[in-house]
Amino acid sequence: MKVLVINAGSSSLKYQLIDMDNEKMLGKGIVERIGSADSNLEQKRGDDVIEIKQPLKDHTEAFRLVMQALTDSEKGLIADVAEIGAIGHRVLHSGEDFDRSVVIDDEVLAICKRNAVLGPLHMPANIACIESCRQLMPDTPMVAVFDTVFHATMPDYAYMYAIKYEDYQAYKARKYGFHGTSHKYVTGEAVRYLGKKDSKIITCHLGNGSSIAAVKDGKCIDTTMGLTPLEGLVMGTRSGDVDAALVGYLAEHKNMSAADVVTYLNKESGFKGIAGVSDFRDLTKRCKEGDDRARLAVDMFAYRIRKYIGSYVAALGGLDCIVLTGGIGENASFAREKIMQGLEVFGVAFDFDKNETAPRGEFVELHKPESKVKVVVIPTNEELVIARDAVELVGRR
Repeated sequence: MKVLVINAGSSSLKYQLIDMDNEKMLGKGIVERIGSADSNLEQKRGDDVIEIKQPLKDHTEAFRLVMQALTDSEKGLIADVAEIGAIGHRVLHSGEDFDRSVVIDDEVLAICKRNAVLGPLHMPANIACIESCRQLMPDTPMVAVFDTVFHATMPDYAYMYAIKYEDYQAYKARKYGFHGTSHKYVTGEAVRYLGKKDSKIITCHLGNGSSIAAVKDGKCIDTTMGLTPLEGLVMGTRSGDVDAALVGYLAEHKNMSAADVVTYLNKESGFKGIAGVSDFRDLTKRCKEGDDRARLAVDMFAYRIRKYIGSYVAALGGLDCIVLTGGIGENASFAREKIMQGLEVFGVAFDFDKNETAPRGEFVELHKPESKVKVVVIPTNEELVIARDAVELVGRR
């Protein structure tokens, strides 16, 4: 079975086509600037590249262009879209309605629309793309794979906020967690690596958006992101944890609305707010050049991660393995060096020399032989998780 995996943003549509007989990616592409006059598509299959520039007013026109690129007679990935056995959609938010991936039908789509209020930046695009795909490929089964469901196993004392219980019930105001497909994938790989199911693992998805999960026996018991992806670590443009009263304080002193402050904390804070750049590669360069603001941003990032790792060791009752993944976790040796300083108290013997020479984009062990806790880099593969769920659900149906 060939599965088309789709990750829709407000003005973009990323996709991969995966042959699930051997779990091999056949090709991938992205449509950018949807809704503008300079929309463009780029699709890659090995050295073959298709580039198309034309105005696209919405996700329906974007997906129609994807279908055209997929079946291009010279550089396409398939001869006919009928070869696609299922479409897996990455959907941000499950609310409390789903604790696993589901086949999309009218009821599921209605629930997603109801939950759009929980993810106003992402859910409208997710829903628009699902509707476009259903319109253009009505006979192809589709599956929703939610970013939140891996964290659905958290106990109530971990996901609840200490607000009025009636407000939790009325507004679904609680911690949900995100990056679930990534945490799920690397957890599965780590469990296989350890060779035991009764494991205590901390998975660190570190990129422009970052989150950590505490995973016991393969199930998440806590995670850093909350009601939205704003909570938790210091990120590229997100502040992470702040005193909630800061929203009112900034609103008053900067003459902003509460919504404006939340946007400020999401888009103008984090690395960008402290050092003026949001990309960790730029931050690393400036830090090594002696820029004190860059040094501060890196130190805040690493400190927050270490603090959460320490708290999750306590929550797990021990630790077998730390997993590093995501763009920063997989590629930034400088970040890993800063994060791992001081974790010896938990039995981590990190190999700082090996860290410097570790290859990028590969599974690698970064602990010394005597380390009580294993530290590994595992490249994430969120698209494969989505495709696997699609095959399981469509095959079962």
